[in-house]
Amino acid sequence: MSDIDRIRAAARRLDGHARRTPLLSSPFLDRIAGRRVLIKPECLQHTGSFKYRGARAALSALDEATRAKGVLAYSSGNHAQGVALAAKEFGVPAVIVMPMDAPQLKIANTRAQGAEVVPYDRAGGESREEVCAAIEAERELTLIKPFDEPEVIAGQGTCGLEIAEDARAMGIERADVLVCCGGGGFTSGVALACEAEAPGLTVRPVEPEGFDDVTRSLASGKIETNATHSGNICDAILSPRAGDITFPIMHRLCGPGLVVSEEECLAAMGLAFQRLKLVAEPGGAVALAAALFRASEIEGDTVICTISGGNVDASVFARALATLLPPEGTP
Repeated sequence: MSDIDRIRAAARRLDGHARRTPLLSSPFLDRIAGRRVLIKPECLQHTGSFKYRGARAALSALDEATRAKGVLAYSSGNHAQGVALAAKEFGVPAVIVMPMDAPQLKIANTRAQGAEVVPYDRAGGESREEVCAAIEAERELTLIKPFDEPEVIAGQGTCGLEIAEDARAMGIERADVLVCCGGGGFTSGVALACEAEAPGLTVRPVEPEGFDDVTRSLASGKIETNATHSGNICDAILSPRAGDITFPIMHRLCGPGLVVSEEECLAAMGLAFQRLKLVAEPGGAVALAAALFRASEIEGDTVICTISGGNVDASVFARALATLLPPEGTP
């Protein structure tokens, strides 16, 4: 299991490799939300998402002989890019199993980092786990899971250490911390870090409508699954269910989940660009969407939210920009 000691060890290994991202704010966003909104922009992280933290942490924890044989991962794109870059940095092979309907930018970026991409039919129900198992057995590669892996969770938890430290420096003792959530690796890692370093911060997962398995699981007390694996613009967080490692952590530490619509995600993406000059992808914008448009479900005068990724195809980003209204005072 991941714990705070593992997260702190991951932070030491990531020092000088992962970027430390700031907490940003905008008075315009505060006005929409009706409270102070602080944004942790992991879209500025290497490869455009927080996933690099977990990938680098996991590879750096392997012994040299095992790592040299190469690594394997399955991902819709952000974990793929993180593992591909970390493997490139260590000079080892990487094979990534990716859905055929993943954004083309993410597939291209993964290949550009030197990884071999193996496509699978997510929409048709093909199992990525089965595809990976066959490759793992044939090539003797080490599988780096996207979220249900202690070292990956620890790497993602380093983002929580930064949130806790910056919140403390700002004098923030209590706030909801909204985290974009798929399988729960990011959410559980941040929750573990906040438990140790900022216990007044309550971590809450945020998901898209139709893929709210974690929100339902927290309410029921058992792991729930999603009825489908695709069909939403938030491709980065369409995991079928929470992990066996991540769910117990979230169930113990997290507040109730929040659920947002595709329209709210697109509007949040547009506002992030307009007010913060940030590019967010749909799945990376769900937490900001909840902060802005689900204010009645949040308590306190401050909310902290992640933008977990910014790897978005141009056509989807154009839809987000189309949601923007003219600035106030424009004829």
